[in-house]
Amino acid sequence: MKSWQLVRVIAGAFILLSLAFGIPGNPLFLSQWWLAFTAFVGVNLLQSGLTHWCLMEILLRKLGVRPGC
Repeated sequence: MKSWQLVRVIAGAFILLSLAFGIPGNPLFLSQWWLAFTAFVGVNLLQSGLTHWCLMEILLRKLGVRPGC
């Protein structure tokens, strides 16, 4: 898997987990503050789409994940 694909998989997993932890009534509910993490991930995805700069992708490349188009 290339770095840009892994970024999307990780972001999607973060969003789904934070929604599960942040929505009242869910068996996994912890706190509504998890919804702030959902917003944080969404803002980062928006920012990386507009600026073509993503810290997660840089970190993954340093860990040896293949870059790709």
